Amino acid sequence: MTAEPSKSFTRRGVLKAFAATTITAAPTFANAFGLLRGAGDIRRLKMHSGRTGERIDTIYWIEGEYIPEAMKEISVFMRDWRSNEVIRFDNRTVDILAASHRLLDTDASYLLLSGYRSPGTNAMLRSRSRGVARNSLHMKGQATDIRMEGRSVSQISRAAMSCSAGGVGKYSRSNFVHVDCGDVRVWGR
Repeated sequence: MTAEPSKSFTRRGVLKAFAATTITAAPTFANAFGLLRGAGDIRRLKMHSGRTGERIDTIYWIEGEYIPEAMKEISVFMRDWRSNEVIRFDNRTVDILAASHRLLDTDASYLLLSGYRSPGTNAMLRSRSRGVARNSLHMKGQATDIRMEGRSVSQISRAAMSCSAGGVGKYSRSNFVHVDCGDVRVWGR
């Protein structure tokens, strides 16, 4: 980002610079959802991964604009940890996660169980479980499986469902919620 000497700092510019420095992870449809009533002028994603030990706490959207550097860091964080493959993670799923988090009214971070899955990883998981879809949205970078300390599967799924913006699967026996930006639908117990 190059500053022009003749221009003064703007609020947006300062916030973008601040947001770019808040990323702590190791290694558009901005107005598409009415769901983002809880997301505000600043959207933030706060997650950690038990698989990689990484954490991310980043502001990725300010006043109608996604921050490209933050979205790249989110994509790296959401990578297939088994193969280390990264694809561009869908902004819409990130928006649903952010809006749901605000509705949950907590400072706790999401625990990421699964974000992007390579076709090889998806096939391997599918061979082990009937619950893995052949054409999973995980393979398109459009789905996550999450949980959160201090919030139940029912609480997380209700928050995500209230967004009316994608698929929400409740997996109470396995203690996680699936969130995606596909067709609006709900399943599970």
